[in-house]
Amino acid sequence: MISRRDRPGTFVLTLAFSFALTLLYLPPSLDAFRPYWVALVLIYWCLETQGMVTLGKAFAIGLLLDLLGGSLLGLHALSLVILVYLVTRFRARLRFFPPWQQALSVFALLLNDRIILLWIIILRGDPMPSFGFWLPPIVGTLLWPWLFLLLDWVRGFMRRRASACNIFREFQ
Repeated sequence: MISRRDRPGTFVLTLAFSFALTLLYLPPSLDAFRPYWVALVLIYWCLETQGMVTLGKAFAIGLLLDLLGGSLLGLHALSLVILVYLVTRFRARLRFFPPWQQALSVFALLLNDRIILLWIIILRGDPMPSFGFWLPPIVGTLLWPWLFLLLDWVRGFMRRRASACNIFREFQ
């Protein structure tokens, strides 16, 4: 269940920032190191709030990512739906893992996403990707503990801000 203190605006803000990081231009030599920002943010929100990220929202977010990124329509939608399903299914276990174990779980989730993408590449008849194709899950795993702390800080800041506004309204 969504906590009363968690505002959908915080979710939308962090998701918009992850879209911006995903669509940000990088030189071709660095593009292989780009983590799957949208998936990392969705993993965080699935772990920390129960019910805020549903399969339908994941599908819509994936379609929007497909449209903005110019990829095959439904590609990210499929991968994000599977990702959100797996995180919500194992949420009770994943939340209480120590940070290093949680990072390994995130690696498994991101690797699963890459395998789904590889499956679609094979079905389309495209050439097999290079080694750089497997780098984003590794980079995402290395960034996960820091991203988790950053998103936790943003979430706490927005909660305190909302609480301060509510207290101010009560005194008026």
